Amino acid sequence: MANPGQPTIRLGATGDVVKRLQRALWRTPDHSISIDGVFGPQLEAAVKLFQEDQLTVDGIVGPETWAALPDGGPMPTLQLGSTGAIVSGLQTVLTNGASEWNTAPHRIDGNFGPDTRAAVVAFQAWGGVAQNEIVDDQTWAVPLHAANATLETMVGLDYMIG
Repeated sequence: MANPGQPTIRLGATGDVVKRLQRALWRTPDHSISIDGVFGPQLEAAVKLFQEDQLTVDGIVGPETWAALPDGGPMPTLQLGSTGAIVSGLQTVLTNGASEWNTAPHRIDGNFGPDTRAAVVAFQAWGGVAQNEIVDDQTWAVPLHAANATLETMVGLDYMIG
């Protein structure tokens, strides 16, 4: 099961469990979803649309809906000082698309240093999200020009935590 132990939620719910739902729906892919932790009318409509194919359409996310959704676990938050294979993946995507946002990390070394930070800020500006120097849910969700691709899908969902 991709989302074990999640509580039943519905319109009006807030918090991390709603973010998990939003990330899961984003991965269906329904890229109209904002990852803000608020279960509002737009999210309820998206849940109902998802449920249409195989579930009872009620807009409530209980065990059956959770089980049918892809994993809604978060991607790790990356920032200055982060290291590892996921940073290398991020640097690769930022380098490959640098002609779009005009700044590359200059090397693919798995270390989130000043050059990677500058490339992230340029990417965030290009993607229309907060330029906060941190690769968070909103940055992972930036759509790329490839069909249904986001920064998250291009770097790889293998790095989810949660």
